[in-house]
This record gives sequence, structure tokens and C-alpha cells, in this order.
Amino acid sequence: MSTDIRTKMWKAMADSPNVMLSLTGSDAPSEPMRAQLDKDADSEFWFYTTDSNRVASGGKAMVHFSSKGHDLYACIRGTLVQETRDEIIDKYWSNPVEAWYEKGKEDPSLRMMRFELEDAEIWEADPSFKGMFKMMSGKDIKPEEMGEHDKVKL
Repeated sequence: MSTDIRTKMWKAMADSPNVMLSLTGSDAPSEPMRAQLDKDADSEFWFYTTDSNRVASGGKAMVHFSSKGHDLYACIRGTLVQETRDEIIDKYWSNPVEAWYEKGKEDPSLRMMRFELEDAEIWEADPSFKGMFKMMSGKDIKPEEMGEHDKVKL
């Protein structure tokens, strides 16, 4: 089960890599970010930001994700660290990223953060026929009737 739901999470994130990101040791709210995903790196992804952003200090962090169709949700734990490898910064650079930085890759405020993944809790909302019937008729629903749920190591 976990391998299947993990694969579904990665596919959903590739389709829409917009997430909410926060540092877990801070009381600052989560903020929307666009994850830079690599199909060959399933234990990390990246964010471009600025050195004054609330997550720029790095540390323990959490990402919340909801798929486009709202049928898959994930809460991913890990650690944010500054990415200093030029080849990674260059690899994900694009015109949409550049639009955020006045001086492009030479912008002194540019910072790239690597999110080193630890684990995730994933929910797939795929109600069974019985679950849908119960929901529509106002009857008590058991969680397993509404889809799959698992905790996975990443």
C-alpha cells in the first residue's frame, strides 16, 4: 500500500507542485511556495526564495500539499537547508523563476533551499460506493470507506 500511495503523491505533486511551507520551530504561518521537483530525486526537492524570507534560516520544516482535484493530500516533514550547488540552482532556473528576481541569478537576495524529506502522511480521497451512499444519506462513515491513508518514509 505505501509504495502505491507514495507514487500517487509524487505524480500529483508533479502535476501541481504548489505547496504550503513552514518551519516547525516557528509560529510564523505557512506560506505558498512552488516546489522544484526532480523525477529522479524522491527524497528532496527545492524552493527558490530570498534571504529575507521567513524560511531562509532553514531548519525543521513541514510542507502541506493538496492535489488539483482535491483527491490527494499530504503532510511532508523534513529539513530545509540552503542549496549552494550551482548546478542545482541552474538546473531549475526558468523564466517564471527569474521574474521574481530583479537581477536574475545574480540577485544578491536570491536563495535556494533544499527540502530533505523524512516522512509523509498521505490521504487519498477515493470514497467507496458504500462510503458515498453513507455520506449522501447522512449515515456514519468509517475513515476506510473514504479512501486510503498511510504514513510513509521518504
